[in-house]
Amino acid sequence: MTRIRVSVLGPVQVEVDGSVAKLSPRALRVLMRLVAAGGRPVGVKQLRWDLWREVDRPHESRNGRNQVQKGISELRGIFDPARSGAADDVLRTEELYSGPERESAYRLVLGPDSLDAAEFGALVADAMHGAVAASADRLTRAVALWRGRPLAQAGDEAYAENLVRIWREQYATALRELVRIHGEFGRYDLALPFARRLAEEFPDDAEAAAALTGVHERLRARHGDELLRRAFPELRTEVALVRGDLFAQKDASLVIGFTDTFDVETKESRVISRESVQGQLVDRLYGGDTTALDRELRRGLRAVPALGMESRSAKPRGKLLRYPVGTVIPVPLDGRLIYAAAYSRLDNDLVARSSRDDLAATLDRVWESAARYGRMLPIAVPLLGSGLARITELRQEQLLGMIVESFLRGCRRHDTVAPQLRIVLRPEDLERVDPVRVAKEVFAL
Repeated sequence: MTRIRVSVLGPVQVEVDGSVAKLSPRALRVLMRLVAAGGRPVGVKQLRWDLWREVDRPHESRNGRNQVQKGISELRGIFDPARSGAADDVLRTEELYSGPERESAYRLVLGPDSLDAAEFGALVADAMHGAVAASADRLTRAVALWRGRPLAQAGDEAYAENLVRIWREQYATALRELVRIHGEFGRYDLALPFARRLAEEFPDDAEAAAALTGVHERLRARHGDELLRRAFPELRTEVALVRGDLFAQKDASLVIGFTDTFDVETKESRVISRESVQGQLVDRLYGGDTTALDRELRRGLRAVPALGMESRSAKPRGKLLRYPVGTVIPVPLDGRLIYAAAYSRLDNDLVARSSRDDLAATLDRVWESAARYGRMLPIAVPLLGSGLARITELRQEQLLGMIVESFLRGCRRHDTVAPQLRIVLRPEDLERVDPVRVAKEVFAL
C-alpha cells in the first residue's frame, strides 16, 4: 500500500513511500485549496474562482475547468503511481447541490498519519487533557512538526487565512504550555527554547515577551555564576563552566588533587598548604580534622600496592609510603563522593610536581571511578594543574580543554560517568582564563 505524507506546516510538500514528489504549480494550487477546506468537499466552481478567479459564463473558455481536472488528475497520479485506484479513497469525487443544480466537487481525506497538520492538531488536543509529563511529550512532538508559515506557497490567499490562523493559535498554545509545564518542573533550561520561539514568532504578543523575560530571570537567578554550558545529548551529559566556590557545590561530588603520598597534614602549611584546594578540603569539609580524612584514605588505599617507602631521614615530614601517580580513592561524604586524585609527586623537599601526562592518566582514572561508584551525581572539579602542582607547560585554557576532552572520552568509554561535569573557577583563575577563547576552543568540541 502506498504511504502518503502531505506536509503543510511550512512549505508544502508531498512524500510518497518516503520520496519527495515533484508537484507542478497547478497540482500544488489544487492541493493547497483542498487542504484548506479541512476535509470538506470543494466544488469545481469554487476551485476555479479561488485559484484562477474564473466564473462560468456562456460561450467562454473552459480553461479553468480544465485546469482543475488536470490538477486533480496529477494529484491522483502522485498519490497512486500504480494507478490501482487507491487514490480515489484519498482524493474523492463527490457532488454538491446548490438549489436545483448540482456540480462536481472534490474532497481530500487525510488522517494524522498522512497529514502533518492533522497529526499536529491531534497531539495538541490530546495534550490539553493528559497528565503533565505526557502532555509535554505530545506538545514537543507537535511543535517539532512546525517548519514555518503554514501553506507557505499560498501566500495571502483568502481561502487559506482561516485555517492558517487556527493552526497558528494552536502553535502558540503549544509553546505557552511547554513553557508553563517545564517551568512547573523547575526546568527553565528546557523552557527557554520554547519561550524564545514564542517571542520570535509572535512579536506583537506582550505575554510572549513577558514569558521569555521570566524564563531568563529564573535562569539568571539559578545560574548567575554560570559562564558557559554545553549539552552532549548523545552522551547523556553536559559540561558547565562556572565561577565560584568549589566547596559550595553541595549537589555534586568533588575531584580534589592529592600527591602520591596522600599527605593531609596542613599544620603551618609545611606539608600541605592550607591555601591549596586540598588544604581547604580539610578545613571546610572536615572541620580541620585530618584524622577523619586520613582514616578514609587509608581504608581506600588498602587495595592499592605501594610503590615504595621513603626513609624519615630523606623525608623529614609527612607520610613515607608512595603510591602510583594516577591513584584515585573515592571517599564518601554526606551522600556524595570526594575523588582524591593523586596526579602529582610530592618530592622530599615537599614541593609537588606534575606533568601533562600525569594529569591525563589521573583524569582517566577519575572517570573510571565515577562510572563505578559515582551515584549519577554531577562532578565538580577545580582547574587541576593550575596551582601548586606546577604544570607550567600548559596555559589555563589548555588545562581546561584537557579536562573537558578527557571527560568526554570517559563518557564514551564507560557509557555513564556523570550527568554533568562542572568546572569551577576561582576569581584568581578568571584573571588568567579568557571565557571567549574557552567558548571558541573548548566548548566547540
